[in-house]
Amino acid sequence: MIQEIQRLLDQYVAWLKDKTTLRQVADWVEITTPYLDRHNDYLQIYATRKDHGYVLTDDGYTIEDLEQSGCKLESPKRQDLLRMTLNGFGVRLNENALEIPASADNFALRKHSLIQAMLAVNDMFYLATPTVASVFYEDVVAWLDICEVRYTPKVKFTGRTGYDHLFDFVIPKSRLQPERILQTINRPSRETAQAVAFAWIDTKEVRPKDSKAYALLNDSEQPISAAVSDALRNYDVTPLAWSNRESIRQELAA
Repeated sequence: MIQEIQRLLDQYVAWLKDKTTLRQVADWVEITTPYLDRHNDYLQIYATRKDHGYVLTDDGYTIEDLEQSGCKLESPKRQDLLRMTLNGFGVRLNENALEIPASADNFALRKHSLIQAMLAVNDMFYLATPTVASVFYEDVVAWLDICEVRYTPKVKFTGRTGYDHLFDFVIPKSRLQPERILQTINRPSRETAQAVAFAWIDTKEVRPKDSKAYALLNDSEQPISAAVSDALRNYDVTPLAWSNRESIRQELAA
């Protein structure tokens, strides 16, 4: 099993390296990553030297793209949720830009954190129509509270590779159930599913052996594709459609 997981991790690292390209833009280096946004464009970040180190930024792309799509982040509740998400990755907000400082020693980790923050913010806040009032994450919080599920929100674990991974909810072990890790995916796609799957692959060996991972998928606008469900199951993450959430209520509340 260890050899199998190591092979998967090696393939993931090789994919990251092969699909990443660099371009000089004035005093900045544009880094094009293999991760796709909701427009199926490759995510890009920018790096420059600063104060004997580096600063990495998305140049405001993530939040400006959401706002142009009609998803405003002006309410105090959404601002709090945005800050909590960014803090989990060690990313700061500079006006509309997501930024993170880096050194030569932690450059790769900080790059990883910024990319994961961009994906998390985009997935958490993107709404299919501007008239929808709530965020999927908020709906999940409300449901867990109604079900009297005990959880810790926004928990960061460091995986075997040294990368940090932020999970939405961790439900502690009980007499009846092991530790349960729950991740929400507002916009289920092959890319978002793979991001969750690789985060769990990297994390599971540093968690208790019987820990379980679940992905709660928002199917309120469109059905969940088989490719998404298969990508999660292949890496030992249990996919669960939001419309079918009651089927797991007892398992999470136990």
